[in-house]
Amino acid sequence: MPDPGDPLLGRVLDGRYRVDVAVARGGMATVYEAHDLRLDRTVAVKVMHVGLGDDGAFAARFVREARAAARLSHPNVVAVHDQGDDGGTLFLAMELVRGHTLREVIGKEAPMGPARALALLEPVVSALAAAHRAGVVHRDVKPENVLIADDGRIKVADFGLAKAVGTDTQHTATGGILIGTVSYLAPELVAEGVSDARADVYAAGVLAYELLTGRKPHEGETPIQVAYKHVNSDVPAPSALVPGLPDFVDAFVARATARDRSQRPADAGVLLHHLHRVAHAVAEGSRSDPELTQDLAPLRLGTVPIALAGAAAPAPTEHRLDDSSPQVLEPEELDDFARGYPVDTGATHRAEATEETTVVPSVPAAAAAPVPAVRPAPEPPAEQHAPARGPRRRRRGLVLLVLGLVLAVGVAAGAWWFGWARYTTVPAVLGQTRAAAVAELEDAGFDVTVGDPVFSNTVEQGRVVSADPGAGQRLLPGASIEIIVSRGVEEYPVPDVVGSALQAARRAVAGTSLAVGDVVRRYSETVAEGDVISTDPRAGVVLRPGARVDLVVSKGRRPIPVGSWVGKDAEVATARLEKRGLVVDASTEVHDDTVPEGAVVSQSPTDGTLYRGETVSLTVSLGPEMVEVPGVRAQGVDAATETLEAAGFVVEVEQVSDYLGLGFVYRTDPSAGTMLPKGSTVTIFII
Repeated sequence: MPDPGDPLLGRVLDGRYRVDVAVARGGMATVYEAHDLRLDRTVAVKVMHVGLGDDGAFAARFVREARAAARLSHPNVVAVHDQGDDGGTLFLAMELVRGHTLREVIGKEAPMGPARALALLEPVVSALAAAHRAGVVHRDVKPENVLIADDGRIKVADFGLAKAVGTDTQHTATGGILIGTVSYLAPELVAEGVSDARADVYAAGVLAYELLTGRKPHEGETPIQVAYKHVNSDVPAPSALVPGLPDFVDAFVARATARDRSQRPADAGVLLHHLHRVAHAVAEGSRSDPELTQDLAPLRLGTVPIALAGAAAPAPTEHRLDDSSPQVLEPEELDDFARGYPVDTGATHRAEATEETTVVPSVPAAAAAPVPAVRPAPEPPAEQHAPARGPRRRRRGLVLLVLGLVLAVGVAAGAWWFGWARYTTVPAVLGQTRAAAVAELEDAGFDVTVGDPVFSNTVEQGRVVSADPGAGQRLLPGASIEIIVSRGVEEYPVPDVVGSALQAARRAVAGTSLAVGDVVRRYSETVAEGDVISTDPRAGVVLRPGARVDLVVSKGRRPIPVGSWVGKDAEVATARLEKRGLVVDASTEVHDDTVPEGAVVSQSPTDGTLYRGETVSLTVSLGPEMVEVPGVRAQGVDAATETLEAAGFVVEVEQVSDYLGLGFVYRTDPSAGTMLPKGSTVTIFII
């Protein structure tokens, strides 16, 4: 952990960057989270360790390499914003990437399937390809320098830093120091002390091996043992540890990690093309592809003549090992390494080298072509009496000398022509439109074929993603070059499956390379049971392959319970039923002697369930029927009784207290005109 008492904390570097939090400490620098006071933004500041700024050569290289790295503008490269020297404190201001490293992902997920491994590797190789096009070589590609942001973006960090480390001492495999992360060092860095873009290709191949297997290809107790294995042992096939991997995945790793760098892709742009071909085959579910495997596999050659090696693979500009990254092999270790192990330095073919080792010194073809020696004819012994033959011998010697020179020039010119001059350099066309790339390649004298387009997260649609053979290689005129054009970012719109049956919707989603997520079932008044109501995201939204689409599926119409409302207030029953979504018909009203007025006498249906919008019929009580008591005074008992019973009353007869025996009605109780419920009792009193 960084020292909490770090004197840099709180300091403002170059009057602009306030150092706030120490994030991590490495072999040559400490990374801080800082605030850019000028632009009011949070940045990462990498401060070189104390003492490095005192080395003038280092400081000059540091500034030069920081400027080179700052020229890189690519979505998969951690941007370098600024560099400075604050009183001998060298620092870089960079984009702050919040997230984790690829090392952490490997620790959690590896070994991982080829699709996942290639998806993680593609942005890394894309970043390296952009750097190589700009003339920048990373030289410290490793999982710790691959950052994965919280939003999923993958970025490569520390471009240019490795090259700035070292002194003015020339570093070789037999002297000086070798700086670098040894598990990812290309063989030529150890054996010859030189590097170019193919060293990054080698490291990317080792990274692919580690993603696929979860292990480094070469391991040892000491860095020197690992370095020895890089020089003298091929990287094993990933399928040796993870059976079942496709043969073309093995070939891809073997090509990238070939010990003979002339067998590797010329740069990361070519490697990216290979990666896209492999990813396409993996996406199609191919388990074996002999043609692709043969295309990718490195050539297995024995020792080749230097002249042929120079013609077939002219060495690109090389960079000395004073340009590397921070893991140190000390001089005495390298001396022991040179004395005790069969390592070829690249200058001569050592007798103790293994049979698989192919030595191809990086020399121009013309210089390497053998030139026959021209030897003048031997002069005969001198004779005392032949002075006149001297001029003739001199003329003959002059002729032989001229002929020898002509022959030598001819041989050299022939070697130059057949070994170099008649070859044409492949122009760089990555990022160009298809038409522009085809025109430029054809103008250079090459035949152009256009392969199947591939998706790319970094190259816009219609522009060239890769070319094989790649830029910088020298080929005979008329050679065929295949270019691959980007289809753009691989994205698919969510299909419109609303109203479709669930199984049909599943097929439609899977057919667009998306995945069905959660399936939730809900009632719907308009969508039939089993059909899709809606999707999340909605139809037409563009998603990356494998993204989840949630489906809401209809359970049909929601059943609504009716309940029993007999004897209850009709108005309350109507309100509650209507709130449930039912229609109420309460138009029927009847008199009822037992149900109060305004209450429900009966209903239809009597119970159970209905669906929204269906009708419940209620019969509402008007209460008992009211009848007016008729007047029957002075009528006879029989006539009065008949009249009252006809009106619906029950009749009782009583005599008045002073009954005279006449038999006529004196009065009624209740009296005439009173309103009574039908069926009530009316008493008549007779005199």
